[in-house]
Amino acid sequence: QVQLVESGGGGVQAGGSLRLSCAASGRTFSSYAMAWFRQAPGKEREFVASVSWSGGSTYYRDSVKGRFTISRDNAKSTVYLQMNSLKPEDTAVYYCAAYYADYDVAPGPGYEYGYWGQGTQVTVSS
Repeated sequence: QVQLVESGGGGVQAGGSLRLSCAASGRTFSSYAMAWFRQAPGKEREFVASVSWSGGSTYYRDSVKGRFTISRDNAKSTVYLQMNSLKPEDTAVYYCAAYYADYDVAPGPGYEYGYWGQGTQVTVSS
C-alpha cells in the first residue's frame, strides 16, 4: 500500500504561483512513477503531469507546458508540482497518483495509477 497526502492548495489571482506537495508513505517511493491529475467542477478528471522514478523523465499535458513543473525528492518521499502563470481555467481539485513502473519512464494519462491522494483545491481568480 502507498498512502498519498497532498498539500499546498489555496486561492491565488491569475498570474500567480502555487507549489503543491504530495507526501508518500508505505512502500518504496522510488519504485513508483508519480503524477498529478485535476478535476474541475462538472468535468472529467484529467492528467496534468508525470515524473519517472529518478525524476529524469517528465511528461505534461499541452495546456500546462512551460507553466508547470513536476519534480520529486526520493529522500523525502515527496513529489511537487510548481505552478506558475496560473489561469482561471487551472481551477480544480488536484490529485497526486502513483504508478508502479517496471522502467524509469514518465507514464501518460492512459496508465493505471494504483494509488491516489484525497486531493487539494486550487482556485485561481481573474
